[in-house]
Amino acid sequence: MSGVVTGDAVVLGLRPARLPSRALALLIDLVLVWAAYLLISVLLAMATASLDEAAGMAVSIAAFVLVLVGAPIAVETLSHGRSLGKLACGLRVVRDDGGPIRFRHALVRGAIGVVEILMTFGAIACIASLVSARGRRVGDVFAGTLVVRERVSTARSGFVPPPPPWLVGRFTELDLSGVPDDLWLAIRQYLTRMNQLDAEVGRSLAERLAGDLAACTGTPPPAGVPAGAYLAAVVNERQTRDTRRAYAALSVNPAAPGHRGGPAPHQAHPAHPAAAAHYAPGAPGSHGTPAASAPTAAEFAAPGTPSVSAAGAAAADAGSGHAAPAPAAARIGDGADGAGPGRAATTGFAPPA
Repeated sequence: MSGVVTGDAVVLGLRPARLPSRALALLIDLVLVWAAYLLISVLLAMATASLDEAAGMAVSIAAFVLVLVGAPIAVETLSHGRSLGKLACGLRVVRDDGGPIRFRHALVRGAIGVVEILMTFGAIACIASLVSARGRRVGDVFAGTLVVRERVSTARSGFVPPPPPWLVGRFTELDLSGVPDDLWLAIRQYLTRMNQLDAEVGRSLAERLAGDLAACTGTPPPAGVPAGAYLAAVVNERQTRDTRRAYAALSVNPAAPGHRGGPAPHQAHPAHPAAAAHYAPGAPGSHGTPAASAPTAAEFAAPGTPSVSAAGAAAADAGSGHAAPAPAAARIGDGADGAGPGRAATTGFAPPA
């Protein structure tokens, strides 16, 4: 994200386009414009063959101005800053405040572009774009415009993995008001890409982010908890609090946007299904699932967690309040072959005498 700030001190989430993408878009536009200009010039030369030399020169100059200057201005004005080249490269021309451009912005950019692009073969535009912090050429500076990236790859926004089950709900009393947004963004970027990093590099980065987060909250991370698991649990806690505040706002103001008229939930739902139940190491889960379940690729394993056995699963069922299924012999009847009073009670049919 760029640091584009409006007059109202609002930071815009714009991604300024750099020289390679802008050069490619300009090359596409120039090829199309010059092809159209050559075609029109040939047609005009055939149509004005009977005119004198002065009239032919006037027609040629008019065609040059209308096609090479007027056409790009008209296209950017009508498309709100998206020429064919910029459309192919996912770019758009906007104002400094992020709004769509108008005719005067396109006129200034096109008029100065004749000098810095057409007459100097783009040398001035390339130098200005390299020197500018936001990649603007001279026409953008005078017009008060900016070329931004409108189409961003979806690979930049990955899925934030859920926290380990044995850490869910452990940081409910943590003060997160002093954590800046830049640190939250860095933590989210690490969590979405931690599987792509080298093990040693990812561990050192997680420890540094955990230290910064602990300095902002005033509470050190628990002993024995991996730094990555600690970051995931704190991010999940923040998402849970945001969801709870959103539902509370809807319950207080039913006319707020997004309220469908139904009753507001009494409890906020976590951002991930894995956080729906509170688990503890070695304790049975609230839905009959043992807390020591095997972690997935995106989760973290609890240190020293034993493997799940059949006896542990039965104990988990008993502790969760769900009745374990009875053995087959107890369900069918008392006899060895299953023929007894129990079969009549189970199937509804009495055995033959």
